Amino acid sequence: MATTTASEPSLAQKLRGMKGEAIKFGAVGLSGVVVNFAIFWICINGLHLAPVRSNIAATSIAIATNYLGYRYWLYRDRDAASRKREIMLFLVFSGIGMLIDTGLLGIAKYMFGLANLELLAAKVVGLGLGTVFRFVSYRTWVFKAVPEPVTETPAVQDATAAAPAGAAAVVAQAELLLAAERVRLAKAE
Repeated sequence: MATTTASEPSLAQKLRGMKGEAIKFGAVGLSGVVVNFAIFWICINGLHLAPVRSNIAATSIAIATNYLGYRYWLYRDRDAASRKREIMLFLVFSGIGMLIDTGLLGIAKYMFGLANLELLAAKVVGLGLGTVFRFVSYRTWVFKAVPEPVTETPAVQDATAAAPAGAAAVVAQAELLLAAERVRLAKAE
């Protein structure tokens, strides 16, 4: 019975591993940006609302559309054991991102007196800063990775080695289910 220990991946390997995730995050985010700017433009020019109110309405609608993209496309393989917790954290971190975006827009409008294209530029900068914040917080706290399977103890390894191949698969599956249940119960407490 030989055991191997996996070495911790380097920072460069971790960043390479995040490349696909970052691209998908950007695609969902880009669709949210399109929704955000379209609603913002309609509120400003069509409904003649104040810029900060327009931004709050536009960002709120974009947050809802982005959640669907993140949950059902980008992070569909992540742990969804506690959907209520996930949605709450998503809304909290999205709200903080909206405060970053809206705060910068408010500063541009009410402290510096900027208008029209300058406000759009401030919105782009605020949206960029908010996006970086959201990416880090979503992947770290909201859409958590499914826990790694629990390593077998020597007693379990001996029992599965002595059992027929079909039984070993059943035991391994049961161990995975128990590990997932322990994680779910720990989150509930």
